[in-house]
Amino acid sequence: MSHSVFSPEHEALRRSIRTFVDKELAPHAAEWEAAGHFPDSVFARMGELGFLGLHHPEEYGGSGGDYLTMLVREEEMAGCGSGGVSMAVSVQAEYVTPPIAKFGTHEQKERWLRPALAGAKIGALGITEPDAGSDVAGIRTRAVRDGDEYVVNGAKTFITNGCRADFLLLVAKTDPEQRHAGISLFLVDTDTPGFEVARRLDKVGMWSSDTAELRFTDMRVPVENLLGEEGKGFHQIMWELQGERLAAAAGACAGAQRLIDMTIEYTKGREAFGRRIADFQATHHKFAEMQTMVDAARALVYDTAVQVNAGEYPVRRITEAKLLATRVHFDVADACLQLHGGYGYMMEFPIQRAWRDSRLARIGAGADEVMLDYIAKHMGL
Repeated sequence: MSHSVFSPEHEALRRSIRTFVDKELAPHAAEWEAAGHFPDSVFARMGELGFLGLHHPEEYGGSGGDYLTMLVREEEMAGCGSGGVSMAVSVQAEYVTPPIAKFGTHEQKERWLRPALAGAKIGALGITEPDAGSDVAGIRTRAVRDGDEYVVNGAKTFITNGCRADFLLLVAKTDPEQRHAGISLFLVDTDTPGFEVARRLDKVGMWSSDTAELRFTDMRVPVENLLGEEGKGFHQIMWELQGERLAAAAGACAGAQRLIDMTIEYTKGREAFGRRIADFQATHHKFAEMQTMVDAARALVYDTAVQVNAGEYPVRRITEAKLLATRVHFDVADACLQLHGGYGYMMEFPIQRAWRDSRLARIGAGADEVMLDYIAKHMGL
């Protein structure tokens, strides 16, 4: 979606990503969904094309672009037709690698950031636990210092890329007596003894992405794998979550727009009571309502991203954008499925996949209720 916030360079990038998505991803969407997996080569190919490190430093293999390049990629990835592929790529490019770029040492960036941006190493983010979801401070995974190592015990769940990851950005408690001040981040290679993929999880949607439950048993992690400072992990991961939420918001707006466009074409080709479905006034009004919702959400996302690009840190605006955009996406998906009638509920039509996939974003990266609590708090309530 062309907009005044984007430069000619952004639009050139958009055309490049769209060509890649149309030729190399979209044709395989149904196949990868049915298989419950997409190939690791997608990461390598996107790394080769420079799409994983758009706003990362050139020094470590990134493109050195501005933050708005993230919006371009997230919007164009919506065209691949598979929420699982889009989400897995976002985890690599916007969840795992930014904290390494911001808080990592030169050695850590060479070891994990550079190959991740090249798509040679796949990363996962380990925050959520069976008993601690949105309450990050309540995690129980322990990392106990023992000489030049930390001994880690615990579990994580709902981990995207968890089955295939080469490394994990792990959130763990280094001081169990503290909540926020007792959390630290670690970079962990998944071939470390004691690291186990306990099981692959069966999900309602996002079938092409792997989602794992992980277990750590006396897993020894070298001290040099600590990302940033011990005890500062909560603030570091909260910083990461802002980028995660804005990326989700951008993708949600683009996904909703894609569904509107797709459903308009569908209603032009279907008849009921002797008329095209597209010709009913009720249909016109439904599309007008949906488009207004998407335009409003997109305007908030763009305005917020411009602030981030200018070096600001508008947490409340990011939270509002994530809440609004992901709700709009699901509402649009539901309305578009309804406009498909009975066919919308059939597995052969892609609208059902979009409907299922759209539900996750209202839970992941902070559930709606957490977003609302945060907004209310910043309103002085």
